[in-house]
Amino acid sequence: METKGLVLVVEDDPAIADLVCRYLRREGFGAAVETDGRAALAAVRRLRPVAVVLDVGLPVLDGIEVCRTLRTGGDWTPVLFVTARDDEVDRVLGLELGADDYVTKPFSPRELVARIRTVLRRSGGDPGAGGQLAVGRTRIDLGQRRVWTDDAEVSLTSTEFELLAHLMRRPGQVFERAQLLSAVWGYSAAAGTRTVDVHIAQLRAKLGPGSPIRTVRGVGYSADPAGAPC
Repeated sequence: METKGLVLVVEDDPAIADLVCRYLRREGFGAAVETDGRAALAAVRRLRPVAVVLDVGLPVLDGIEVCRTLRTGGDWTPVLFVTARDDEVDRVLGLELGADDYVTKPFSPRELVARIRTVLRRSGGDPGAGGQLAVGRTRIDLGQRRVWTDDAEVSLTSTEFELLAHLMRRPGQVFERAQLLSAVWGYSAAAGTRTVDVHIAQLRAKLGPGSPIRTVRGVGYSADPAGAPC
């Protein structure tokens, strides 16, 4: 039977890895396991998974370094961090490196699989949603999922792309952080809106002076032709 794609599970705890794999297979995904960071990098290149479930606390090379190596090498395979440390600094660092989402141990395997499916929907986009959007100096091709500022193409994670597209589809409209969290990530503000701020900061850094993202203090964010860095 054809699967929904292979998910690479990078986890050095055999019980957790087995549980995650069983839930993935139950939902129609293929699953492969690696137990250290260096082996994970080789497996990503060899297997070309649709997503990586990446434990932060790995031997040999930790999850933060694995994600950093992938992103600096131009590999934007969706990454979902799993961490035993409920520390905002760790989560923010992971998102700044280009992770698409994270869950904290102990977690529900059902929730983890749901998060993976959400990340994959973002990375695959809506096949019927083509066309282009332009706000100020930034342009998006929705069908090809490509972004340019002026004439320079910008590489974004799937989450960054969806966040930018959501803002640019309604130029001038101000979105609260909770609205963006619901629309782009698919979960409620109870999960914490700091995730939105981190991704906005990353988008601005990548888009540079041509970024159309404007902060409306005390409210949220919008896409505006004039832009505004803060």
